[in-house]
Amino acid sequence: MSDNHDLLASYLSTNSVVQHQLESYNRFVSLSIPKIVESNGIIEPDVANFAIKLGNVRLEQPKVIEADSSIRSIMPIEALSRNLTYSAAMYITYTPMISDIEKVDSAGEIFIGELPVMVKSDLCYLKNMGREQLIRNGEDPDDPGGYFIIRGTERVLVGIEDLAPNRVISSKDGNNVVSKIFSTTLNFKSRCSVERDEYGIFTVSFPTVTKGVDFIMVLRALGLSINEMLESTENEDVRNDIMVNIEMSKSKDMGPSTALEELGRMSAPNQSKAYQEKRAEMQLDTYILPHISTDAKDRKAKGYYLLRMAERDSLVAYGYTRQDDKDHYANKRVRFAGDLLEDLFNESFKSFIKDVKYHVERIAARGRKLSVRTSINPDALTEKLLYSMGTGAWPGGYTGVSQVLDRANMISTLAHLRRIKSPLAKKHAHFKARDIHGTHIGKICPSETPEGGEVGLTRYLSMTARVSYGAEEEQLKGKLKELKLL
Repeated sequence: MSDNHDLLASYLSTNSVVQHQLESYNRFVSLSIPKIVESNGIIEPDVANFAIKLGNVRLEQPKVIEADSSIRSIMPIEALSRNLTYSAAMYITYTPMISDIEKVDSAGEIFIGELPVMVKSDLCYLKNMGREQLIRNGEDPDDPGGYFIIRGTERVLVGIEDLAPNRVISSKDGNNVVSKIFSTTLNFKSRCSVERDEYGIFTVSFPTVTKGVDFIMVLRALGLSINEMLESTENEDVRNDIMVNIEMSKSKDMGPSTALEELGRMSAPNQSKAYQEKRAEMQLDTYILPHISTDAKDRKAKGYYLLRMAERDSLVAYGYTRQDDKDHYANKRVRFAGDLLEDLFNESFKSFIKDVKYHVERIAARGRKLSVRTSINPDALTEKLLYSMGTGAWPGGYTGVSQVLDRANMISTLAHLRRIKSPLAKKHAHFKARDIHGTHIGKICPSETPEGGEVGLTRYLSMTARVSYGAEEEQLKGKLKELKLL
């Protein structure tokens, strides 16, 4: 490099060009896998007084089982040349439970499947090897890693750019203003919105309803009183909007239980009263803002959150604040290998648990002795992971997530490992989404994008861009409570 590139040379000598992929994968292995297993911690098959409690997951470094049953370590170059998958064996501890009592003497650890290993990640043998050691092992010392080897093919998980979850985005739609949020938890994604029409009337939309629901009725069902609604804001114009909605709503004199019954009647007409009530409760707890909580005791918190969304609508409508820019990069999130594998592993692990339940129920139906070891089929999890990694078809309807690594030359390889795709359809115009935005500076390369239909939708990280991975929410909440900010 010439003298003009001293800064870039210095940066690249201490930072990997695929740091974002490696950090994302390492975070998935150390934090996401235990979290997913914990959330599915007890397997309860349809067998009286029997359950299986799952414990810790242990991952080994990549190994290969030879024809003579011997097991030995395997390097990426060997997996590539022998058309093998470079993967780590996963083991999980389990304890059978009879009538809710843990049978510790029957507990153990069992192999549950293989997890593809990212080259040069914490699980890979190459991570701490020096240049000379890499050459001795037949590896390319300049290879950055950040990709997977699936059945002898190098594959990369391309970053997916999407709107930020759990963040309110307000925008104008003609004379109406809509505040939307993609409320996302580990197992569920729910699109909730509060819309204000030109007369100042609010409606709430969420999955399971075909049209907007009366705003005040939802707030009453969530347990908020009229006074609590009016005291939620200090802005006079916003308060006037809420007062208009209260006056216009037929549910202003309803109690929380009556409002809940009315919501049930709307969502499940011609059904029994008990079913309608259960349906309404499920809508409030599961489908409205699940990221806050799915517990009935937190309904009021959801009510206040909906009031904040309505307040944003009014502030935009009255010109106190501008509508949000969907193309602003603060309102976007890019999901790399670890986040994508979290979705895939979550779905695959649920499928694995269903398979275990099926085998336990079949053993019980045949009158045989229940055994955890004979009920676990490790291929169920491995095949589901390898299918998506091999085809690129991903949970959530994404396609082309896993791609064969471009090895035309070193530059195209590095570029491919830093590629970002938008989920928008390339056949539509999407002019604003394809444009360069001012907030791309330092994050997205303004010049590198394909020509034709993909222009502006397939992008690449800037040379010195670093991707942050946020903090654990519970730790953050604890700190904010300590500082008396929550």
